[in-house]
Amino acid sequence: MTASLVPGQDRIALTGITAVGHHGVFDHERRDGQPFIVDVVLHLDLRQAGQSDDLTRTAHYGELAEQVTGLIAGEPLNLIEALAERIAGHILASFAVDAVEVTVHKPKAPIEVPFGDVSVSIYRERT
Repeated sequence: MTASLVPGQDRIALTGITAVGHHGVFDHERRDGQPFIVDVVLHLDLRQAGQSDDLTRTAHYGELAEQVTGLIAGEPLNLIEALAERIAGHILASFAVDAVEVTVHKPKAPIEVPFGDVSVSIYRERT
């Protein structure tokens, strides 16, 4: 994910979060599962964290990675678009961020021609 930095906006990026999920519209995808890879960019003010050197003043990216892994491996969905929405909504509800970008990669998607990756990216702001 190559997000452009919004002027005056700090960010934390965590890329390559990988877990097996059972998302897809085909029975074999739901039954067998496959790897999904998620990239997340959190938009938030990091000034207090940087000045205080205090973990409680930022988003704990270790906890973020564990939670995203749980969402990937969790309740199956048909579309990676829906998985991206689920992850973005969870992050906005669980972390003190202004906005989040989520990219979900499905590198083993059932596509009949050679391909490198398929992904969806969304950007959601706190309302």
